[in-house]
Amino acid sequence: MQPILVTAIEGCVLMVLTGCLKITELHESIRWDVIFLLAGVIPLGIALEKTGGADLLADLAAQSANYVPPIAILWIFYFFAMVLTELISNNATVVLLVPVGVATAQTLGLDPKAIILAIMFAASTSFSTPVGYQTNTMVYGPGGYRFLDFTRVGAPLNLLLWIVTPLFIYLLWGL
Repeated sequence: MQPILVTAIEGCVLMVLTGCLKITELHESIRWDVIFLLAGVIPLGIALEKTGGADLLADLAAQSANYVPPIAILWIFYFFAMVLTELISNNATVVLLVPVGVATAQTLGLDPKAIILAIMFAASTSFSTPVGYQTNTMVYGPGGYRFLDFTRVGAPLNLLLWIVTPLFIYLLWGL
């Protein structure tokens, strides 16, 4: 069985060779803004890790753990990822917060899997603004929506998921 990346590339090549897709269409469909965003944020995440910034933030989170139960750590990471994904892409949010989450889990002696799951789920909940996820942006103009339309519908949904998701992660995977 070959990796999905190889299969996807083979599929793209076959679509161009059979005429289903023109090379210009292929080039135009590449989301360059996402590529450049990740090209800038991935080094930032690596720098956070290498310079000790992730450990510093993890230590701050660990100090707060003296006052709150472990599930609150999940809620805190979920909240920060949820807010950050409304401002930047979900991929960039994960790249920035996962090193901090892993370092926090290691500092507290917790399983990093639960914190990573909370960050990943929260990074996929961009419901409150039209800028956090590309699909929101695509329907924003043509659908005649206003910015507050997203907030009116998305904020209660985000609030509900912020309460429920870390709870289920805690119950299913523990800390």
